[in-house]
Amino acid sequence: MQEKSTDKSLQEKDAYAAYQEELAFQKELNILRNDFYYKMIDSKDISLVDFFYQPLDTLSGDAYSARRINEDKTFYFLVDGMGKGLSASLSAMAVTVFVNHLIDKMIEYENFSLDILIQESMDFMKPILLDEEALSVDYILFDNYSFELEYAKFAMPPFLLEDNAGNVIKIKSNNPPMSKWSETYKIDNCSVKNIHKFLFYSDGIVENNTVEGIVYNSFIENDFIDSFTREEMKKHVLEKIAIQEDDFTFIFINRLELNETTLISAKVFETTLDAVEEANNWYDGICRNHCSGLAFNELFMNAYEHGNLGIDSEIKHQLLEQDKYFETLVSLEKECTKKITVKIYNIKTASAQYRVTQITDEGEGFDTNQLATIFRNSKKFNGRGVFVSRKNSMGIYYNSKGNSVLFLTKV
Repeated sequence: MQEKSTDKSLQEKDAYAAYQEELAFQKELNILRNDFYYKMIDSKDISLVDFFYQPLDTLSGDAYSARRINEDKTFYFLVDGMGKGLSASLSAMAVTVFVNHLIDKMIEYENFSLDILIQESMDFMKPILLDEEALSVDYILFDNYSFELEYAKFAMPPFLLEDNAGNVIKIKSNNPPMSKWSETYKIDNCSVKNIHKFLFYSDGIVENNTVEGIVYNSFIENDFIDSFTREEMKKHVLEKIAIQEDDFTFIFINRLELNETTLISAKVFETTLDAVEEANNWYDGICRNHCSGLAFNELFMNAYEHGNLGIDSEIKHQLLEQDKYFETLVSLEKECTKKITVKIYNIKTASAQYRVTQITDEGEGFDTNQLATIFRNSKKFNGRGVFVSRKNSMGIYYNSKGNSVLFLTKV
């Protein structure tokens, strides 16, 4: 009898511990701010921002933040706490919470300053850090209009940048690790006008052993060159890593060359059910199995019903339950003069070709911040089309207004 009671007590403790770990991980996800969750940067050109975050334990010593400061400026923050375990995690999360809070205030009052952000976060952390503790940190500010990059790197691995000629440029740290004894820091800047791809990462990836018995740092440069998307970079890393030994975090940015030289076809469609069928046939004829017809169909249908006709997911659900959905579509499209524009681009790299399909409607758009909720709970009715499109392509990305979406496929 005593043995059964002990077993039950252990099971309850294990269940409680698992529950607390899940809550802690959800809290971490709330702390990691990402203003580009399946969204493109649509400033002077179009850039795609993607993230890979894979903690070794529930409490991670890595953290990141990605923020849209204004129409032209974006900010990225990476921090790696010294060592592993609770102490490193608390330090990484504390500085990330403070940085995000300060950025919120700066955005609210339209007075963002990289210099003040670094100084204030350093002053905030110094009393918290232990005597022998240190943080590796990246502060990265992009001006997407002037193509300038400002940065302060505190003992983080080098940035990798690929220029338009296929050369990889490394930008090394310009500051020692951040500690409670830190007093000064340096901010540098460089032009990224001729750079089309960026990789920022913590040392957990490059210091991890591979199946070949050497650290991954020996492979990262070539894998970066061979990767067009985050998914390809992630695949390269995980194929080579033997056993994960530390937290993995990287930010992958690809500036797309979408212009007349890469455009292979474009067409404008009416907002009708007949045009939906016409668009799918046209797209299948051009791509010839090189693109995802399922992703195209879902996203074009979203542009038709949600974008130009203005039927939101809740109303659609009600109409389907009442068996009035198609009847309503036919009625609304008779009064609709809005168009749907589709453009297909072909981008060649040294090792592969990629199709970029962009679908733009003339609707009011939507709050793209909802995308994080959609992808974290794909079983919900709302957003199923977006989720299906994501699963059947190399990634989908909405503009800031929410009326234009592009998706990638590999030829």
